[in-house]
Amino acid sequence: MSEIAEIIVDGKSYQLPIVVGTEDEKAIDISSLRSETSHITLDPGYKNTGATTSAITFLDGEKGILRYRGYPIEQLAEKSSFLEVSYLLIYGSLPTAEQLNDFSDRIRRHTLVNEDMRKILDGFPATAHPMGILSALVSSLTAFYPESLNSNQTQDEMDLSVIRLMAKMPTIAAWSYKNSIGHPVIYPKNKLDYASNFLNMMFAYPTESYEVDPVVVDALNKLLILHADHEQNCSTSTVRLVGSAHASLYSSVSAGIGALWGPLHGGANQAVIEMLEQIKADGGDSKKFIEKAKDKNDSFRLMGFGHRVYKNFDPRAKIIKKSADDVLTALGVKDPILNIAKELEEAALNDPYFVERKLYPNVDFYSGIIYRALGIPTNMFTVMFALGRLPGWIAQWKEMRENKEPIGRPRQVYVGETERDYVAVENR
Repeated sequence: MSEIAEIIVDGKSYQLPIVVGTEDEKAIDISSLRSETSHITLDPGYKNTGATTSAITFLDGEKGILRYRGYPIEQLAEKSSFLEVSYLLIYGSLPTAEQLNDFSDRIRRHTLVNEDMRKILDGFPATAHPMGILSALVSSLTAFYPESLNSNQTQDEMDLSVIRLMAKMPTIAAWSYKNSIGHPVIYPKNKLDYASNFLNMMFAYPTESYEVDPVVVDALNKLLILHADHEQNCSTSTVRLVGSAHASLYSSVSAGIGALWGPLHGGANQAVIEMLEQIKADGGDSKKFIEKAKDKNDSFRLMGFGHRVYKNFDPRAKIIKKSADDVLTALGVKDPILNIAKELEEAALNDPYFVERKLYPNVDFYSGIIYRALGIPTNMFTVMFALGRLPGWIAQWKEMRENKEPIGRPRQVYVGETERDYVAVENR
């Protein structure tokens, strides 16, 4: 017999089914609650509400587990590539060599954007935030590919939209950076791999060649993999909610970019660098700020330590820590900001205060260090996050559409004025 939950409303008992996931996660199915009881549940921020079932990503914050389609993140980061992980997330299984080559080749053929997009880009001032540009240009793809607006796309048509977005996102992201510094854009070099091509478009100049460091490529590849999906977070839920109205893939992802832009979501690694800048401006005494962080009466907080989901450790941080060390060694970067970061890391990993409270360095701490070392400015950090999260957004949108999920329509509890009569302005 299936498990059930019982709820008593106005003295009457109602039975609700309990849904059990493949990892033994349990949920009370309340989809019939309103029709049967005329009541709804109230859950600000949807912290305890499952809006969907999904076969894409499993995470267990208590145990520090993150898996894409069942594969541990540790194995994927060590052995896979970003495009292989993207295929896994989007299509549900690891590709064969032939499938991966075909997927990669199709993406290479679509990296160029329509030249008319340059006109849109030129309309942005250099002061425009790269995330605003990214969101606008991704949304504009619906104008260049109006067939994407068809809510009854065939599988082949949907796949073409997926390929186009995977291919053009790095180009648009790199161009948003070039616009922010007033430099001419660099076109894709399709002989390069996905990560190298992006780095070339970011840092090359029309009159100079750019040598892509394999250590940097490896670190970026890992960062993109680690950020590729993270279950039903704010931006992913936004993509699914917008997509539930049968909005196009481009419009839905554009909305997700807007959600990620919020400092409470995608700005964590930027906050890390801003904190380090603050410590440097104060004289660079990391021990002083470590003590401030311990003082419950002090408003200072260490950014990039601990995690709201992972209660014991962030599995992604363990992976990317080595890449951060490799990048700093390979590039020989001399930056007082990064020296302060290493001092904070040492304290957090060894000081009993931080160890007991599980305030370990998380993935945002190390990604901020890597981006800083690569010369990527802080206003581009969230763009880098979006580039990594893209296959997860696509997979979630695709799953929602293929499962024919209903349009999202959250409820509310009204707490405003009761009915009152209109009064003409002269009598107020």
